[in-house]
Amino acid sequence: MINKKVNSVQEALQGIENGMTLMLGGFGLCGIPENSIGELVNKETNNLTCISNNAGVDDFGLGLLLQKKQIKKMISSYVGENAEFERQMLSGELDVELIPQGTLAERCRAAQAGIPAFFTPAGYGTEVAEGKESREFNGKMHVMEHAFKADFAIVKAWKGDEAGNLIFKGTARNFNPCMCGAANITIAEVEELVPVGTLDPNQVHIPGILIQRIFQGEKFEKRIEQRTVRQK
Repeated sequence: MINKKVNSVQEALQGIENGMTLMLGGFGLCGIPENSIGELVNKETNNLTCISNNAGVDDFGLGLLLQKKQIKKMISSYVGENAEFERQMLSGELDVELIPQGTLAERCRAAQAGIPAFFTPAGYGTEVAEGKESREFNGKMHVMEHAFKADFAIVKAWKGDEAGNLIFKGTARNFNPCMCGAANITIAEVEELVPVGTLDPNQVHIPGILIQRIFQGEKFEKRIEQRTVRQK
């Protein structure tokens, strides 16, 4: 069994350079690779193109990279709760490509599956379809979308083993699984790293064949993006 374990976040992120394209898993603040993002901030890696559903909030997640102006382009489905993301987009400081959420997920999954392009009805007749091939299927117009091309995918899982097999928990099963294997190198950050043979094979969501590096993260904050409470 090939051992994919690395001993630190610094070792896991070796090879990530300025100007690269990165996929980063998560949805809002749920299931984001916190340790890896923090290390990218520390490394001052810049001029990045980041593919992620959104950019978290101002002082957490990808918002930290935005604050330091380390991201040149965001490919996302929405701005979310990040005021700095909105400010940089409206001022023209940040190049932003907004994509329908299902299309964003499918472009990741297509890259994972080795499918170069696909047709979807989402976005036809809007700015999303400008400059793209359109074709009619069963009386309905569809837009051709290409699979993403990324240098690294960085995902966060609840539990993994040293061979790279992963289990996700709850809402973290959003963009994380479809980003595994969708880039040249996939890095998995996990809350708990266990020996091979520990995980129940029936519970594994992503097989280790799609993962190149895995490490156990530390001090996960697991922030809540919006809290709604009932009045007494």
